[in-house]
Amino acid sequence: MKKLNISYEKRKGLYGYGFIAIWFIGAIFFFIIPIVKSFIYSFNIVTPEDSRLSQVWAGIENYKSIFLVDPKYRQYLVQVLRDTAIQTPIILVFSLFVAIVINQEFRGRAFARSVFFLPVIIATGPVYAIITGDIETSGSASAAQFTTMFSTDMVDELLEFIGVYGLSDKFTEFMSEATGDILNLVWKCGIQIIVFLAALQGIPPSAKEVASIEGATAWEFFWKVTLSYVSPMILVNFVYTIIDTFTDPSNPVMGRIHDIQSGWEYGKAAAMAWSYFAVVLVIVGVIFALMNKIIYYDD
Repeated sequence: MKKLNISYEKRKGLYGYGFIAIWFIGAIFFFIIPIVKSFIYSFNIVTPEDSRLSQVWAGIENYKSIFLVDPKYRQYLVQVLRDTAIQTPIILVFSLFVAIVINQEFRGRAFARSVFFLPVIIATGPVYAIITGDIETSGSASAAQFTTMFSTDMVDELLEFIGVYGLSDKFTEFMSEATGDILNLVWKCGIQIIVFLAALQGIPPSAKEVASIEGATAWEFFWKVTLSYVSPMILVNFVYTIIDTFTDPSNPVMGRIHDIQSGWEYGKAAAMAWSYFAVVLVIVGVIFALMNKIIYYDD
């Protein structure tokens, strides 16, 4: 058998195309084709029939049904939008604050970083459910105590201690909703903290030296230097947090889509998923349009 005379560079290129081909084939069969089918299902009445799915063209009737007939979808969508609007700024501010703290030189810094990185490692549904007490196990006593520690009204007690609790019903309601699940909020900050920490470590030493020579205080350095350099990562974390919240399996819209799908109403479930995707896409687009005007890029 004659050996092909192929140069080393071409061989490396063929190896690369081989690895890409495996991913490409998988993406077509397990991602692109299901997405196209889902989009087609959203315009059809889909019912299981024998060993296949029967489709009857319905146009936009599925979309009309989920917005005009379904009593829960609109309610859940508004609830998710409100919760996301409340929780996203809290997550971003908390992540940036923690990143600034653990970026300083102090004893136990490595341990502190590992603690805040821990949710990224074990951020699986069963682990989180056990910690929050949603799944009972034989050794769930400690998990229950852990959950109770974060489910108490610590924020309400703090506000009452400093004398601002109850001054305004709207303010009290907002704080209760925003901090009602402290563990869940902290649990969602792992990736954001890492991204902010990388951005903080990318601030050039020359910027710190110039600020020190000019006599800038730590507060002035934060607003005029730190915030400018990390602003691109604020956009990244903003978009990531929103998408992560919208695609959280525990949010009511995702639960509603799963319930409809479990009831064999594939067309209606697909319409819900695509309309939900359109809402998320619009929100992300608006955020990009607004944030890009105030972001500082160091060329």
